[in-house]
Order: sequence, then C-alpha cells, then structure tokens
Amino acid sequence: MAFDSLTEKLQNVFKNLRGKGRLTEDDVKTALKEVKMALLEADVNFKVVKSFVKDVQERAIGQDVMNGLNPGQMVIKIVNEELVKLMGSETTEIALQPGKAITVIMMAGLQGAGKTTTTAKLAGKFKLKGKKPLLVACDVYRPAAIKQLQINGEKQGVEVFSMGENHRPADIAKAALEHAVKNNNNLVILDTAGRLHIDEDMMRELQEIKETVEVHQTILVVDAMTGQDAVNVASTFNDKIGIDGVIVTKLDGDTRGGAALSIKAVTGRPILYVGMGEKLSDLEQFYPDRMASRILGMGDVLTLIEKAGQEMDAEKAREMTQKLKKAQFDFEDFLESMKQMKKMGGLTSILGMMPGMGAQLSDSDAENGEKKMAQMEAMIYSMTVEERRNPSLLNPSRKHRIARGAGVDISEVNRMVKQFEQSRKMMKQLPGMLGGKFGKKGKFKFPF
Repeated sequence: MAFDSLTEKLQNVFKNLRGKGRLTEDDVKTALKEVKMALLEADVNFKVVKSFVKDVQERAIGQDVMNGLNPGQMVIKIVNEELVKLMGSETTEIALQPGKAITVIMMAGLQGAGKTTTTAKLAGKFKLKGKKPLLVACDVYRPAAIKQLQINGEKQGVEVFSMGENHRPADIAKAALEHAVKNNNNLVILDTAGRLHIDEDMMRELQEIKETVEVHQTILVVDAMTGQDAVNVASTFNDKIGIDGVIVTKLDGDTRGGAALSIKAVTGRPILYVGMGEKLSDLEQFYPDRMASRILGMGDVLTLIEKAGQEMDAEKAREMTQKLKKAQFDFEDFLESMKQMKKMGGLTSILGMMPGMGAQLSDSDAENGEKKMAQMEAMIYSMTVEERRNPSLLNPSRKHRIARGAGVDISEVNRMVKQFEQSRKMMKQLPGMLGGKFGKKGKFKFPF
C-alpha cells in the first residue's frame, strides 16, 4: 500500500528518539532532517515539507517537550498532530442540498485517473445512505465510456441516464436534471470527459456545464500513482473551474502517496474519499487522523472495525461465536471466515490496519500469507462436505486424496489439520474469550 516506505523510514527515526532518555536540540534537528528526506522521497511537495518540518521543530524544541519524562514520545505526538493538520484536521463530507432538493455533483479529472469507476462507487455509497442517485454519461468522446458507466451503474443498482455520443455534454446534463425531477432522483452525478492532459477545450466544456445547470459540488478525481502531477492537476482545476473536494484513487497501489499529503496544503481543498481497490465497494471516506495513524505505523483499527461491520453478516458472525465458544467449529466455518476476510480486502489489507503491522509486513510476507490462505482454501475445497463438517473422519487415505486434489504435499494437509485441532483445543480452554462481542440487536463488534 501507499506510504509503506515512508512508514518504515519514520518508524526508524522514532525508534532512535525513543531510545534516548533525554533529547537535545541537536537530537530533534537530526531526527527532523531524516523526516524531511523521508517525506521528499514519498513525493510530498517541497514547500509543504519545508513548512511541515518548520512547524514540528518549533513545537518539538519547546521546554515542555525537552524536559518531559518521555520526550521521544512527545515528538512523535507532535508529528502525528501536524500530519493530521496537514491533511485537513477534520473529515469533510460532500455537501448535499437539504430535504428533497436535488444535489448536482460534477466529476472531473484526467483520463486514466479512474473517474468513471469512482463515479459509480460514489453513487453506491450514497444509495446505501438512502439517496436515489442518477448517474449521467457526459463523456461523449472516450470509446465505451458510456457502456462502462452503464455496466457499473447496473452493478450498483443505480439508474444511468445517457443520450449517446451525438449531444453536447451541457445539453445532456440539462436533460438529465429534467429526468431526475420527473423520477424523484435527489442526487445527480455527472461523469464528464477526461483528457490525456489539461487543455482549454476540456475546461471550457466543464464551465459550460456549470453555466447550463446549477452544480452544487465539483469533485476532482486524481490518480495517486502520478505523484506531484496529481497536486499540479488539482491546483490547475481549482484555478480554472473551482473544485470543492478531491478523491484520490489507487492509494492501495505501489505508490509513494505524497499527493495525499500535499493536496490540501497546496489547493486548500479537502480530500473526500480515497480509492483502495478495484471493487465497486473499495471507496473509503478520508479521515486525516486515521491516515496519519497508518503513516506512523499505529494502524487504523477504527476503519477495520467499520469494514467488519459493513462486510460481515451479523447472524453468521453470531453463529460462529457460539461455535467458537463451544469449540464446535469445523472446516466449513473456517472456509466462511476466509470468505469474510476476502470481503474485507484480504489478509494484507487487514494486517496493514493493525498497529505496528503495516511496516513490518514485507511484500514477500504478504505474498506468502495470501498464498498460504489460497492453499488452505484449496485443501478445504478438496474435502467432501462430510469431511468438512466432521474433521475426525480425516484418516490417512482421505488426507492423501485431499492432497492430490489441492496439488500439495500430504505434509501440508497434516499441518493444516494439526493447526485446526490445536485451535479447537485452545478455544475449549478459553470459553469466555469471545464473550460480549455483540451489541444490542445483534450488531457486530470486532473482537478487540
């Protein structure tokens, strides 16, 4: 994920600070030089880095910090607070019109930033909140853009308005708004055309849409993979047409992530959401404090809890808890738990949100972990239903058959069965371990 390299470098800096009983001014300055280099390598805007380090240094060399009991921890606390401030301090919601009034959102961005997919993701988010969105295909230039929006709209269960490729985008937007009034849509999201680079024609077209219909929110979609270019794009769009917020895509990829740390400081406009995967559900609200925690290796347990609440079936989770308490769970339950984990983004995503785990998890560790899970899944699928429900049936000949079916050595099957039995024994010894993890009305609470 983005920031992995930055997290690792910052943790090394803070490890050295924690190791000192008292801090001198030189200790702080030396540490902040390393922080500065780490931020620059993460592709954070130079002016932003300069201002950030200056603010941290002014606070960190104060008497309260230098003479405190844990000066290293105080410096880390200051860095955390300044990171949050840098990214916007507060979570910003997309401003909607009150009551039944229609809110018009115009999506803008360069080609390849993931704008059309993000538009559909956003519609899905608002549908879950009780809105009735209408997606509008205003990209009349890119081949298959309209079709892509229609397919994604269908997956989200959201209506798509299209007039084909032979109308002006401003006229399409106007007709879509009339359609929304007649059909009780209270949210209209315009998917406009992107370009390979910023040009006057594109800006003029967006301005024309804003002059034809009242646009309440203009949201820019930028690709985190483009680094500082994303910040430059955001700045230009803001100057030319005015934007209300930014969605950063591909933040789950192998990117340095500097754009997410620079956009608010450079443009004054907040990051609203971040794209964390290719699935239509992989759009997360942007919380500056949670992102700062991830960057500093403190994890993001709150987002993990929310994901669990959204993705996990409360009834199935309750049944699983009862089985775990009585040590009655079987391989079918094991399979179900792996499915739930996949819904939450997989092992790598989950561990990345655990405090201290993100930076420690190397690419090879993550790959091996995912490979092991896939291997275990293959072994369980190679069992009969009876074997899954009653693991005591697994004699040597059955294990050999399972190994052949999964394409693994018999030792792998033996190891998995042994680990499974040990888990059941452990649960028997800890009957109250999962007690009280479900709230009223069966609402799921994550067990930590």
